[in-house]
Amino acid sequence: MRRIIGLGLACTAMLVCGLWTTHSSDKVSGITYAKDVAPIIQKNCIVCHRPGEIAPMSLLTYKDVRPWAKSIREMVVERRMPPWFADPSYGSFSNDCRLPQKDIQTIAAWVEGGAKEGDFKDLPPAPKFTDGWNIGKPDVVLSMTQEYDVPAEGVIPYKYFVVPTDFKEDRYVQFAEIRQGNRTLVHHVIVDVRYPDQGPVPPAGELNPDSLRSSSRSNSNERPGDSDGRLVGWAPGEAPLELKPGQAKLIKAGSVLIFQVHYTPNGQAGKDRTSLGLIFSRTPVEKRVITAGAVAHNLSIPPGDPNYESASTFIFQEDSHIDSLHPHMHFRGKDFQYKLVYPDGTSKMLLFVPRWDFNWQMTYVLKEPVAAPKGSRLECVAHYDNSEKNKYNPDPTRLVTWGPQTWDEMMIGYLDYVIDKQDLRISRESASK
Repeated sequence: MRRIIGLGLACTAMLVCGLWTTHSSDKVSGITYAKDVAPIIQKNCIVCHRPGEIAPMSLLTYKDVRPWAKSIREMVVERRMPPWFADPSYGSFSNDCRLPQKDIQTIAAWVEGGAKEGDFKDLPPAPKFTDGWNIGKPDVVLSMTQEYDVPAEGVIPYKYFVVPTDFKEDRYVQFAEIRQGNRTLVHHVIVDVRYPDQGPVPPAGELNPDSLRSSSRSNSNERPGDSDGRLVGWAPGEAPLELKPGQAKLIKAGSVLIFQVHYTPNGQAGKDRTSLGLIFSRTPVEKRVITAGAVAHNLSIPPGDPNYESASTFIFQEDSHIDSLHPHMHFRGKDFQYKLVYPDGTSKMLLFVPRWDFNWQMTYVLKEPVAAPKGSRLECVAHYDNSEKNKYNPDPTRLVTWGPQTWDEMMIGYLDYVIDKQDLRISRESASK
């Protein structure tokens, strides 16, 4: 949990006081870390706040938590942590990580009462983690074949690395997680599957991006609108791929993986060897999950424009169901919405992110898949702030267009969906006869 910069202290005080009034002084004094607060932190925070993970400090123990007690209170009261950016007016998401109000009240009252430790006998059982992996122990770990030397300075174009799978049969992936070899230098990673029918298999190691061009990728520096071979990605805030039973992503026999890695030098040279952990489906797979995107390449954001609008559309060619949504912009991104327009002209808002945060690029997993009949249009609208008032703006005097670096911009409304009529169990049974 990051320290709050420039807090509206008066506002925060009113919010916190409002929470405190729900507790009598006796109740406040009886709230302890061991009995009341540790279970909340274990459930909601330590997936990131533990050694080796993305958060800047560990919150595994009382000794870890106590120095941050007031900051934790402020962050949860303002709902800055856990990070969640979807407007609750639209959609219902299974990975909604907002704290219940009662948990916020408990943390606020605990701090008011002196952030007491309590009796260690009241502590919940210590959580167990698989070393380095949030998805559990992978069935297989695939890594870059060698380390990449990242210079201390300069602009590094996207790097592409071929990683062999050596799979002799088709494999269906239910869980996948990217682990950066050097978190301080890796900005994001995207892993695509290169199928055998896409041309000659490139050799392992670093790859010239021109070699990626095929019928399914028209420009190696742009993310395609229909990324049928997209396996998994990682950027700040992105959780591992976790698909429900009966759904999976496909890696065909003989395929290789392409790791697209964006390195950002930080003044000190270093090395990176990023890895991917996979867990295969244990149950028969009915649906193959497809990743696609509503993409607007024609960005042209004028200097100083505080509310530039961009729109993009993805059209469903078959009756389908949408499973998840993932907006993507850079530092000038302001807000992003997804609206599904049905063939009869009616529409439904699926997701609105009113406050885009480049540091937390999240996938929003729908609690119930949304039907998208053939001919439906997924319409995305995004706004950008290229003015001086945007404190994250790299250069408000610049005309900004599409580009891969963070000082450029992108507009992509990613989605995961499945095709209704597909039943891989039937096709595989037929093939075995």
